Amino acid sequence: MVFSGSGGQGVITAAIILAESAVLHEDLTAVQTQAYGAAARGGATRSDVIISDTQINFPKVIQPNVLVCLTQESYNTFYDIIRPGGLLIMDTRFVRPQLKVDARQRQLPMYETVMDRIGKPIVFNICMLGAVVGMTGLVQPASIMKVLEQRIPSGFLEMNHQALELGLELGQGAS
Repeated sequence: MVFSGSGGQGVITAAIILAESAVLHEDLTAVQTQAYGAAARGGATRSDVIISDTQINFPKVIQPNVLVCLTQESYNTFYDIIRPGGLLIMDTRFVRPQLKVDARQRQLPMYETVMDRIGKPIVFNICMLGAVVGMTGLVQPASIMKVLEQRIPSGFLEMNHQALELGLELGQGAS
């Protein structure tokens, strides 16, 4: 899968959390790679995640089964790499699909839901991760929470748990 967006949205952090969840708590193999645009914040960002129950021989995703686009720029750049019949997940606030894509396209109000229910955009990426997990079932939500407990300061853990739950609801409702 490929997570794409803008620097500062947390797509790389979400990809790392997903990969760690698979390896540490699901007994799977995972590889995560990332690429940044010219600017750390605001520049284009892409993170590839491969999860498998067998050995992974190549660390880069060529045709993802799942593509997440959190900005219009990332959609315009990456829409054509998705595997035919794959799953394309977009945020309704930041992405307006305009192109014909041979994929199951799902627009979810992830950012809007986080802002309405939690009020802090810092957990937008965790909501997105919850939506991906809710739609794909790649790992158990409990595995994501275990990684969050190791990575997130305790004062922010409940907010991240809420964002994960919101994403799971959105993802399961859109499957």
